[in-house]
Amino acid sequence: MRIGVFGGCFNPPHKMHYNIASNLIKNDYLDRVIFVPTGNFYNKKDLITGDKRIDMLNIMIKSDDNLSVSDYEFGKLTYTYQTLKYFKVLYPDDEIYFICGSDNLNEFETWKNYEWILANFKLLVMRRNGDDLEKIIDKYAKYRENIIISDLDEEVISSTMIRDNIKDGINIIDKYLDKDVYLYILDNNLYR
Repeated sequence: MRIGVFGGCFNPPHKMHYNIASNLIKNDYLDRVIFVPTGNFYNKKDLITGDKRIDMLNIMIKSDDNLSVSDYEFGKLTYTYQTLKYFKVLYPDDEIYFICGSDNLNEFETWKNYEWILANFKLLVMRRNGDDLEKIIDKYAKYRENIIISDLDEEVISSTMIRDNIKDGINIIDKYLDKDVYLYILDNNLYR
């Protein structure tokens, strides 16, 4: 089985996150995707607690058996290489992919143990902001066979913009958020 590890803040999780995961499965890049929200150690502005982000992710993926959520990165400072190693131990017979944007790949050499990641795992890269992927990949030519470029086009949605719209009372359900996630945000008075 091909399992994609999809890391991020998911603050809040939105339709682009869901569409990336489900389209990677529908288009036969992966068989399963695990959302792994970052822990609360990153000092990100407006980052709500992990339990609320997990709740929203579970609400968002409730009708898709090929998607799941892990709280592995909660409780301790965790680097991507540790997360990937954890899932490889958990699923030793499966291929583990790391889902990332081309913006992440562009600065991947700054990540802890990035060469170990590139040597031992596959990166499934989504094009962002019109990045020149061939130029970016040239930096990692030694690991080219482990870098897969998705040909899926996804609308770029910013979580910051969503939070700002919620603060301003703008209705964003249809375009950006699952209806039940939006109701959860309102019920829990998040991002106000």
